[in-house]
Amino acid sequence: MPLTDLQCRKMKADSKLVKLSDMGGLQLWVYPTGSKLWRFAYRFGGRQKSFALGRYPATTLLQARMGRDNAKVQLDEGIDPSHAKRLARIEREFPSDRFEIVAQEYLAKLRREGRAEATMNKLEWLLDFALPVLGPMPVSTIRPIDVLAVLRTVEKRGRYDSAHRLRSTIGAVCRYAVATARAQVDPTAPLHGALTTPIVKSRAAVTDPKAVGALLRAIDGFTGQFTTRAALKLMALFFPRPGELRAAQWPEFNLEEAIWTIPAARTKMRREHRVPLAPQAIALLQELHGITGNGPLALPGVRTVRQPMSENTLNAALRRLGYAQDEATSHGFRATASTLLNESGLWSADAIERQLAHVESNDVRRAYARGEHWDERVKMMTWWADYLDQLRKVGQVVPMERKSA
Repeated sequence: MPLTDLQCRKMKADSKLVKLSDMGGLQLWVYPTGSKLWRFAYRFGGRQKSFALGRYPATTLLQARMGRDNAKVQLDEGIDPSHAKRLARIEREFPSDRFEIVAQEYLAKLRREGRAEATMNKLEWLLDFALPVLGPMPVSTIRPIDVLAVLRTVEKRGRYDSAHRLRSTIGAVCRYAVATARAQVDPTAPLHGALTTPIVKSRAAVTDPKAVGALLRAIDGFTGQFTTRAALKLMALFFPRPGELRAAQWPEFNLEEAIWTIPAARTKMRREHRVPLAPQAIALLQELHGITGNGPLALPGVRTVRQPMSENTLNAALRRLGYAQDEATSHGFRATASTLLNESGLWSADAIERQLAHVESNDVRRAYARGEHWDERVKMMTWWADYLDQLRKVGQVVPMERKSA
């Protein structure tokens, strides 16, 4: 017997769920709480399924029957009504399928996840190459050849690495579109191997002990800004990623406990990183604080104390000291420290890698190698500062005593 509106209205809640059946699989579920929900029961792909059609009385008996009839039409066409309902909800949440809109949503997602502003600026810069062509296109209509045409324009400028990065970024946007039901495939997948492979060049670094001593003496004689000279000295002492040092803020330095704590938001691996401060580093930071301590940034730019030292300042200082781009870079201090610390034979590879803020590439090893090696790193950073002082002495090459087997 079909239901009547009077039956639906008068049905009272029981101690357990009560199901009233209408015709064609339509049911009114009356919960112990008193709420009433329309559901349509059906079979699809050999499985019993159901989905909600609304709450009574907001959704009337007539409206529920109309929802049931629409669902039956979908079943006749081989469409799962539950799946169609989910897609409709996604389409309401993500109304546009244009590449430029999907890209904006994807970038907003990355910002919510705390990606560094430098990373976001780089992604936006890359996407600017693609948006004039791909921006107005629905993501589902973008073909591999469309993406390749954009990438070829970047390659023609000799930017082979940028072309590879752009392919990866476009692919990430398209996969986000797939996840939000606005595309079926990632059109960048077939382009693997279609781009010119860039020649990977290691960042220039000084790794010969005698040459390192000469570099340190050159930095001591730098006649430019004191903050620039201090930054180069701190790069040698700490060997962080240059951006981590340039944006360092005074509250991050605890000189009493001899620790510099780099917040996770500013590290490449999005993980807080601590740096032990040797006495030489503390003395230099105290001197620097006397100059820049009135502001939050330890190494502000020349034009304004509100912005950190520019990205090119340190490399420009090295050029001014006579070191060509293929001889020394600010990032190269990391290779200098890694090489000489490992060659010393005094410190475990794990402690060195942890101080470099590297992440173990082996998943299994990473799961077990969670230790900070802090005590060893404190001793290592003090030894490193002392070792640099010895290298700084003119013409002296310091022998490194290895641990006995």
